[in-house]
Amino acid sequence: MYSDILEEAGLTPNESKIYEALLYIGESPVSQISIKSGVHRRNVYDALNRLVDKGLVCPIFQKGENIYKAVEPQKVIQIIESKKKKLEAILPDLQSMYDSDPKKEAAYIYKGIEGYKNYRIDLLRVGQETHFLGAKGLWLSKQIDESFRQQYIEPFHAQKNKHLYLFDPRVKYELPKATANICGEFKFLPESYSTPGIVDIFGDHVVTFTSVGIGNIGEDVTIFVMINPELAKTYKTWFQLIWDMLPKNTSKD
Repeated sequence: MYSDILEEAGLTPNESKIYEALLYIGESPVSQISIKSGVHRRNVYDALNRLVDKGLVCPIFQKGENIYKAVEPQKVIQIIESKKKKLEAILPDLQSMYDSDPKKEAAYIYKGIEGYKNYRIDLLRVGQETHFLGAKGLWLSKQIDESFRQQYIEPFHAQKNKHLYLFDPRVKYELPKATANICGEFKFLPESYSTPGIVDIFGDHVVTFTSVGIGNIGEDVTIFVMINPELAKTYKTWFQLIWDMLPKNTSKD
């Protein structure tokens, strides 16, 4: 029932099934563990040895067949925290390696909610003026967890960089709060120019979205990222043309 989550915490599929099985049945020999977990007996031994090494299972030695017991689940959190500390120790070096060879040209795709989170990290990391064409207030989507919002979205809106928003006209009626607490200026596109897509331009990035709603990222969003200085300059010029042709807003209501 929880094996998928345990896998996300770093356990292999067999380790997850066996650990969860031991939590249910308590101290058990390999034969019972195999039956409860659904893992073939010949694979149970290897997985148990790894779980013992990780400190999640304890062997109980006795005559005949050995018995194994699960350690309290709190140990899983300790393992994750230990991995986090190790990663944090080398993160500055990893970041330095990443920044030492900035890509002048690139094209790639982000998918789904995690892809959107990667895009928000890019926005904050680049930290430059941003132009949002067809903005839909996706940062207010219910699919964004609060911890991520505080770590990446709120700091972005608090930046002193100039940001210009050309909102989808539906935002005015369906999500008026999207215009509050943004860093920069905004306007609304005309009523007849609502689309399911978005184009964002920041630094040398041109980012396009498909199949998104007002304040709703959706599960199947595809985000195309293009990095090219000339392309970004071109899109900024077109954005500015549209911006200059639209009337200025008099309030954020």
